[in-house]
Amino acid sequence: MSEPWELTATEALARMRAKELSPVELLASVRARADAVEPIVNALSEWLGEPADAAAHESEARYQSGEAIRPLEGLPVAIKEEMPVAGWRMRYGSLAVDEIAEHTAPVPERIFAAGAVVHARTTTPEFSCAGYTHSTLWGITRNPWNPDVAVGGSSGGSGASLASGTSTLASGSDIGGSIRIPASINGVVGYKAPHGRVPTYPPFNLDRYCHDGAMARTIADTALFHNVLAGPHPLDMTSLRPKLEIPEQLDGIEGMRIALSVDLGSWEIDDEVAANTRAAAQALEVAGAIVEEVKLSWSLDRIMSASRRHFAAIFGAYIAEICDAAPDLVTDYAMAWADDVRSLIGEPGAFLHGLDMEGELWAPLGELYETYDALICPTWSVTGIPAGDSLIGQLFEDGGPNDRQFTCFMTTPFNLFSACPVLAVPSGIAPSNGVPTGIQIVGRTYDDVTAFRIGAALERERPWPTVAVSVPPVTM
Repeated sequence: MSEPWELTATEALARMRAKELSPVELLASVRARADAVEPIVNALSEWLGEPADAAAHESEARYQSGEAIRPLEGLPVAIKEEMPVAGWRMRYGSLAVDEIAEHTAPVPERIFAAGAVVHARTTTPEFSCAGYTHSTLWGITRNPWNPDVAVGGSSGGSGASLASGTSTLASGSDIGGSIRIPASINGVVGYKAPHGRVPTYPPFNLDRYCHDGAMARTIADTALFHNVLAGPHPLDMTSLRPKLEIPEQLDGIEGMRIALSVDLGSWEIDDEVAANTRAAAQALEVAGAIVEEVKLSWSLDRIMSASRRHFAAIFGAYIAEICDAAPDLVTDYAMAWADDVRSLIGEPGAFLHGLDMEGELWAPLGELYETYDALICPTWSVTGIPAGDSLIGQLFEDGGPNDRQFTCFMTTPFNLFSACPVLAVPSGIAPSNGVPTGIQIVGRTYDDVTAFRIGAALERERPWPTVAVSVPPVTM
């Protein structure tokens, strides 16, 4: 019989409703698991002791009394550290910031209201600005499948916590792939909903690249969590009405037309990533879909050039302001963001030129969706990078520092095209290092349900392990 920490969220809820498991027992099991694996994985920036105990006992009383059971009642849920909760200390992974949050963001507000036992906060890179997770403040977060390999980022602590069994659900955010990248490399599921589906807080709710969202171990868990987080909110004028719910029972994909792109037109792909991507496509064909490989006329240089201009105008400018104020306290990758912003400040019309490029880049994808219901592609182009490596200067020779950090991640195009739902799911295990690989299921604009139908079909045909039961030692 599985230990409670191994249960998926939906399994744990079913056992608690049947009074076969209590929230207090589940929390104790998750804590014991963390005691065993956190010295290696380091996914949790903070444990919440007494508040979590009190929430678990409250949920236990609700189950025992028959009081109304809330959607996440009694589940140990971790919150990404960058998401403010009133009264909580906020560091954003940086030695340069230390403040107390004055307000609670919509995502943690809804997590608490849904009855979750918020037991921990998860690690991020500094300012959540990288596709890996290490910082001077919190050290290196390591992959539960192979601790020598990075966990991705910026929601790397959330992905690693789910994969190692120290949370049942975890929140994430995504401005260039920060939900999908760690979902892929940790073998879990992450959902970047269309911009506005999940509310966030000013000013970044006004940046259409920015998304908050759900991370979980299975499609059903992700749908459950997403349905709690989604819906209009008075704090976010971009939040969409009416609320769209993912159905609990998802239709099959018989006859659905799915486009497959292994390289998105210009990425160099590791053979193991390509093989697992094609294996996932074949599984979808077995499930009844028509899958056809297509060619996208995308230039990696053009995508990165467009995204750099957008980042420099908003998110990068925020990072640069802090870096300029405390240059001796920030990481090399955060300073690389600041340097890239400075390189674009003097370029007339940089943001406008970026928008021109985005429109040009959308055209072939928009045309593709006239024929196909969805696109599938890898999430990373590689099978992993060394834990603790900042990638500065390694992967891209002709662009700015920002480009060098992002070229192994195939997620950024779908922040440019932020109205597209993107569900990141596992595609297999890389034999060379034993870590998971993943694909992105990219739906037509605002067509969330189709992405979940495809993900559910793949999970049925090619089920993935929901947790890394054995965490090996560090060898590097």
